[in-house]
Amino acid sequence: MSARRCLLWPDARLRRIAEPVDGIDGEIRALWDDMIDTMEAMPGVGLAAPQIGVSRRLAVVDASEARGQAICLANPEILHASTQLREHEEASPNLPGVSAIISRPRAVTVRFLNAEGEIEERDFVGLWATSVQHQIDHLDGKLFVDHLSRTKRAMLIRKSEKMR
Repeated sequence: MSARRCLLWPDARLRRIAEPVDGIDGEIRALWDDMIDTMEAMPGVGLAAPQIGVSRRLAVVDASEARGQAICLANPEILHASTQLREHEEASPNLPGVSAIISRPRAVTVRFLNAEGEIEERDFVGLWATSVQHQIDHLDGKLFVDHLSRTKRAMLIRKSEKMR
């Protein structure tokens, strides 16, 4: 497997809603492997397929301290989100060189198709929850800067473009 190149803002593919997958096969598993390699190379705690130019509802998340605990998700959807919020500094390889503090629910319950092709419901808390929500945003054509005011978003996008 291999790390792939991440798209750079303002690539229009980053704003598209990704297509659901029908099932898990060898092609999907190989893509997940590449996504994990890409996530590790960044390094990051998650990656969604649209970030590498693949418009499929696929994501990988590994917020473990030891690493090597990646969870592969297909068609993830949030069933429940806690009312308690958690702030975290978020970034994206699609907007290199910038980050911002984003407030998201501290815990979420997510239903997804897992690597075995089975529907799974799992609770994510803390950084795991933040990363899953960040990846689902990418699947819905959103970036972390969309959670900011128009002025702050424009400033970060200009800063990222200037740094490239």
